[in-house]
Amino acid sequence: MRQDSEWVRIVLAVGLPKQGSAEMCDYSLQNVRSRPAKVGDQLTTNDFRTGTRGFAASEDASVAVCVLPGTELSFAEEVVCISKGWLGWSTKEINHKTAIFRQINKENATTHHDALEFPDGQIVVLTFLREGQWATVLQLPAEPKTATESESQRRAAYAG
Repeated sequence: MRQDSEWVRIVLAVGLPKQGSAEMCDYSLQNVRSRPAKVGDQLTTNDFRTGTRGFAASEDASVAVCVLPGTELSFAEEVVCISKGWLGWSTKEINHKTAIFRQINKENATTHHDALEFPDGQIVVLTFLREGQWATVLQLPAEPKTATESESQRRAAYAG
């Protein structure tokens, strides 16, 4: 068994493992247990009580499912998002059931990056989706073959 001082030295040199994955999920989900998305996953939009919504695993709502840019999703029903207007919070139905996961505003480390792009070109930040909507992962993005493709799939930097 390691002595305490050796263990402290190792932890200081390597760092403790984080619950979330800095490479995968939006910065506001860094302290939430997470796993990468797989084709066929049944996901639900979930408020993780971290200041954002994201996708939760169907087998455990406390686990964030991290989606790569370019992933194709199909929703069980037309997507509903929430927005704040002059009269308070309201809902808006997006007339589509499919979307491609994107990241936006990558240059701004302290904003939400996870978004969905719908067939009509409309982009909605994931945190504005109404909680409890079901989606299926249809297809993951292809492996990048060029530096440009690799850059388009790169997640926004973790601000923490």
